[in-house]
Amino acid sequence: MSDRVVFQKKSMPIEVEAGKTYYWCACGKSENQPFCDGAHLDTGIMPIAYKAEATGKAFFCGCKATNSEPLCDGTHKSL
Repeated sequence: MSDRVVFQKKSMPIEVEAGKTYYWCACGKSENQPFCDGAHLDTGIMPIAYKAEATGKAFFCGCKATNSEPLCDGTHKSL
């Protein structure tokens, strides 16, 4: 299994729609950040499904080190 790649050391605010499922890139290799584009296939790291409970802004993790996947918990501040 590969190590995760830090995409950026800050959250990624994204407008989401209630009831819709989004697949967060956990490996950091996607060209479609913060979402999966299949770049993980050689890493052994799988994307994380996120079903939006409400329409509005969600703050996705950009550093890929959060303890509350897929949302940012501020871990990037200690990297």
